[in-house]
Amino acid sequence: MKADIRKIAVWVEETHREMGRDIAPATRKAVAVAVIANPFAGRYVEDLTDLMEIGAELGGLLGDRCVRALGIEPHQAESYGKAAMVGENGELEHAAAILHPKLGAPLRAAVEKGAALVPSSKKMGGPGQDLDVPLGHKDAAYVRSHFDGVEVRMNDAPRANEIMVAVAVTDSGRPLPRVGGLKASEAEGKDGLR
Repeated sequence: MKADIRKIAVWVEETHREMGRDIAPATRKAVAVAVIANPFAGRYVEDLTDLMEIGAELGGLLGDRCVRALGIEPHQAESYGKAAMVGENGELEHAAAILHPKLGAPLRAAVEKGAALVPSSKKMGGPGQDLDVPLGHKDAAYVRSHFDGVEVRMNDAPRANEIMVAVAVTDSGRPLPRVGGLKASEAEGKDGLR
């Protein structure tokens, strides 16, 4: 594995009640985070291929961890997202190299299909700073009930020469969705939109 991983953490957030109403079944979001060494920290490098390859490794690893944490079969995943926070000796392009060219395909394999774009965010930050992972339906971007996000934070990451990479997977949309739009049960997943 190219990624020099310092730690991995996995969380599952379940919402059982919202606005005094029971949510049954509970809505669930899993987030898997890897804290890795940034091989290009502190210097400008033109060719970011190594980070792209690390992204491919992490897409599958973290996606699988999320699916396992939810205790579901891959096809039961409904939404996904990705995010990265680069420590102070890195640059935003390092996060982009991890997230965009190659992380998506292994993540899609982990959730079986994934016709829609994987929502993403990137930022620079330091230990204890929040990282928001945007979420969207994995097969149909127009499913509004799945426009969401989940926040992660690690007290000791990312350090100056690290990158914190997060992948999130859900088995449901938001609790109590009621803003209309395409329903998850109506999604065809052919064009990534509907």
